[in-house]
Amino acid sequence: MEALDLAAIYATYEAGDGRGLAAYDPRMMVRVLIYGYCRGVASSRRIERATYEDVAFRYLAADQHPDHDTIAAFRQEQLTPLAQLFMQVLQLCQRAGLVKLGHVALDGTKIKANASKHKAMSYERMEKAEKELEAEVQALLAEAARWTPRKMGNTGKGSAGTNCRKNWRGGRAG
Repeated sequence: MEALDLAAIYATYEAGDGRGLAAYDPRMMVRVLIYGYCRGVASSRRIERATYEDVAFRYLAADQHPDHDTIAAFRQEQLTPLAQLFMQVLQLCQRAGLVKLGHVALDGTKIKANASKHKAMSYERMEKAEKELEAEVQALLAEAARWTPRKMGNTGKGSAGTNCRKNWRGGRAG
């Protein structure tokens, strides 16, 4: 986290008027969101639940449990800086040799490796890969936005998502 530039996120906090409850530490929120995306958890409700149930999420959240509304609002308010941070994370991982674009599936199949020096990335190929990474980040953020509770019809602030339909009567719909 120390290698990431969080200045844009902190600037929005400093620009606020200071009213309301104390905000969660942006570093913690970013840690939880990045880890969630790395684990395939994009829903703010699932991230909230994971801060209670998953040891790794609990550690990254410093044993705090931000509400799903707070997570969704943070993601929505910080969409542009988060996209830049995700790119920074991917670039750091790529430099460390930890990631490459694509999907991994494990089924026990043995495949011959090709570690040819001709497969090394040229500058042009690295630029293309970076653009692909940016597109992947935008797709992940779009998917996360799709799960924002405010866009779901049966939920509201503070709701656990268990509201019944308005026309539910006597144990039957209708």
